[in-house]
Amino acid sequence: MGISRTSEYFSPLSDNKRQQLEQLLKICQREVNYFLGYPCMTEFDYSSLFPFFQFPLNNVGDPYTPSNFHLHSHEFEQEVLNFYADLVDAPQDNIWGYVTNGGTEGNMYGIYLARELFPGGMVYYSEDTHYSVSKILRMVQAKSIMIRSQKNGEIDYQDLAETINIHRDVAPIIFANIGTTMKGAVDDIKKIHQIMQDRAIKEYYIHADAALSGMILPFVDNPPPFKFSDGIDSISVSGHKMIGSPIPCGIVLAKKNNVDRIARSVEYIGSYDTTISGSRNGISPLFLWYAINTRGVKGFREIARQCFKIADYAIEKFQREGIDAWRNENSITVVFPRMSPITLQKWQIAVNKDHAHLITMPQVGKHHIDSILDDMLEEQNNEAV
Repeated sequence: MGISRTSEYFSPLSDNKRQQLEQLLKICQREVNYFLGYPCMTEFDYSSLFPFFQFPLNNVGDPYTPSNFHLHSHEFEQEVLNFYADLVDAPQDNIWGYVTNGGTEGNMYGIYLARELFPGGMVYYSEDTHYSVSKILRMVQAKSIMIRSQKNGEIDYQDLAETINIHRDVAPIIFANIGTTMKGAVDDIKKIHQIMQDRAIKEYYIHADAALSGMILPFVDNPPPFKFSDGIDSISVSGHKMIGSPIPCGIVLAKKNNVDRIARSVEYIGSYDTTISGSRNGISPLFLWYAINTRGVKGFREIARQCFKIADYAIEKFQREGIDAWRNENSITVVFPRMSPITLQKWQIAVNKDHAHLITMPQVGKHHIDSILDDMLEEQNNEAV
């Protein structure tokens, strides 16, 4: 089938290039054991999907519309979207989505739809919002105001209310964090709606950035409001985080009536152009589909339970040694004071100003917590000498 790899078009790798690949593999195999600061799942096995890597799977166009390009995984993408739509109480008769290249694209899509709905709208986001959002706002040239954050990373509702009062002449577009990057804080959707109701504001849009927590909160007993039934208009979640994928990806869901406003028919592909990127890789939906069908709701719930267990273990161990560690409710992000650069680099710990954090993803065990704590205490002792 196709061009044989023994043909004149291919030649074997040189020894130097093969060694270059082998060196990268050794680095990855080593560094994955010291990976505590970023929310990427490493516990997966997609070897059953390897045969699909011989095809240029491209999910070009709308995932719900047939196209002229037949090498795609749209059917599997739809199943992934339906699975997540159920988790977030999406309206069955008014929901649309697609598998993105990651959380940033999903957030861009939400802001894009909001701007199309309210061209002169003002975007409000907290100072704890992911760094990519300010970039997105510059790209789409949206008017925006940064709102103060509370100490735990949650948006300051009083500052939000007072700022909206000043700009009552433009429709508010709220960028809500459902788990902030550094502290895992969740902005309260109900309080945001109350602010609008108290000011008789009828036209506004709420996008939820649920990159990590979007696949945690559906599996806790008492989740905060973050779903479509709670009043959001769109949501973005990462696929390479609490679902797991070797390729960065994500899911974005939005109300279909808002998406219909931007849909354009494209004869070249025989489909509708409703996504941000034209060509979209068709492998990522297969990864997500495989994870969903081999774990299910029960499996994801158990994963979340284990992650919380390790997070609480880390907090207890750190506090026992006098280190001020804490986490927000329903978050697996453990926050503590910034440490020395040596330990930061070894364990790939994310920092922001005076804070550092580790994230107890499924691959993180008690031995990881014990090891990083030993390194921290050793460095403290060395500095004290």
